[in-house]
Amino acid sequence: MQNVNLKIINMADVQREEVSYLLNPYIPFGKITIVQGDPGEGKTTMMLAVTAALTSGRELPCGSVCEPSDVIFQTAEDGLADTIKPRLEDMGADCSRVHTIDESEKQLSFSDERIEQTIIKTGARLLILDPAQAYFSGADMNSAGGVRPMMKALAQVAERTGCAIVIIGHLLYEFSYKRCYTLKCS
Repeated sequence: MQNVNLKIINMADVQREEVSYLLNPYIPFGKITIVQGDPGEGKTTMMLAVTAALTSGRELPCGSVCEPSDVIFQTAEDGLADTIKPRLEDMGADCSRVHTIDESEKQLSFSDERIEQTIIKTGARLLILDPAQAYFSGADMNSAGGVRPMMKALAQVAERTGCAIVIIGHLLYEFSYKRCYTLKCS
């Protein structure tokens, strides 16, 4: 048997901590939340509404009110000028509190150090990545070994900064299955 540097944590030695929430009990601060569904079901619209409420200090859908806070809204699908900003303005967001990391020279990934740097620089309380598929940076999304290191790095950023991180994901398999089934039957 090989000598392994084994470390065991006994749960009796773990200090219990309470979780604080942006949206109780759905979106905790310092953690990752995944909002997933079929395309067109309103995932982005819902998170834009949360962004508008959070940046303007208005009541959130759960009934709580936070001090006006900054948000990082990262999107790989929608145009900032023709889609995201008009929606935010229509929802009453304080757009001076909404930020996006410039990807014109380098595509962002879940493990990109610019995420933590931007959270710290802006003091953002919420980071939204839309959609998940755009930020895996070539990792095999069907392999735990390909996804786990990136998700772990992002979870550590959430924990260190206390920022709530929301990843929006599409159920592509389900969408593709329905589409293929429809095409075969018609």
